[in-house]
Amino acid sequence: MSPVTETVFFVFGLVALGYVAALSGYLKAGSGEVLAEFAVGIAMPVLLFRTMTKVDFHGSAPWALWGAYFCAIATAWTVGHLITTRIFGRDARAGVVGGVSCSFSNLVLLGIPFVFGVLGQPGVDILSLLIAVHLPVVMMASVIMFESFGRTDGEPMNFVRVLITFLRKIFANPLIIGILAGLAWRMTGLQLPGLGTRLVDVMADIAGPVALFAMGAELSAFGISGNLRAALSLSVTKLVLMPAVALALALAFGLPPLTAKIAVIGASLPAGVNSYLIATQFGTGQALSSSQMTLSTAFAVLTTTAWVMIASHVFG
Repeated sequence: MSPVTETVFFVFGLVALGYVAALSGYLKAGSGEVLAEFAVGIAMPVLLFRTMTKVDFHGSAPWALWGAYFCAIATAWTVGHLITTRIFGRDARAGVVGGVSCSFSNLVLLGIPFVFGVLGQPGVDILSLLIAVHLPVVMMASVIMFESFGRTDGEPMNFVRVLITFLRKIFANPLIIGILAGLAWRMTGLQLPGLGTRLVDVMADIAGPVALFAMGAELSAFGISGNLRAALSLSVTKLVLMPAVALALALAFGLPPLTAKIAVIGASLPAGVNSYLIATQFGTGQALSSSQMTLSTAFAVLTTTAWVMIASHVFG
């Protein structure tokens, strides 16, 4: 069995185990949510802290990587917005949800363990370049878009409210706290004491498996709740168009092979739960986001595998 195939079975197998355990009632109601809170609130931030204290970016070009990846995000977001509003007749605010669902990859819960299995720690180091800016950029864009489309005619945009909303969400996010804490500790040049290293390592080492199992358990609660045609259209955009654009731009920007692979793999991952949380927060498109997230995760077993193989063939 090839490393890619084994990683796919391992990663999505853990997601499937969590899904079945929750759906069958083997886990008590609410257990998936508790596991997800532990994964996102504690284990993954510790993993990101450790990564940032030790990361080696391997001479990668962050601006070129960010340029290629966020252009792919912008393309997928625009197409998703137009699909939601022009083809399926939803309002502009639901269009924002469609755009986020098409472009917000699950880089942390799914991406970190998947990339580690396929490309090892060097791949995770490069992925951390995306993770560090991914959530803040997409969150800021979401807040601005909702603020813009939520205004009444002639009402000016309240930039102070946008900034306060953005800062409140970002600096209360445990993943961002983990990244910033890791970078701050790295800047001190100090080594963690022995006990601190053991505590960080044990939490970081369980982060991936727990996150994948929790993700599956959470998906059982979301499920497919309508808007099937729209969700399918958005899933195709997320899983096919976005990685295709990322691959083309990685070639155009001349990204190094490892960095290019990360851009394509990151773009090929299914939508993360943050797309649903954004929809819930702004009170629109929850069913659409839930259905798209579930469908894209199921289809990604095949499509993400295919994109890993394509990227490996193209970039070596």
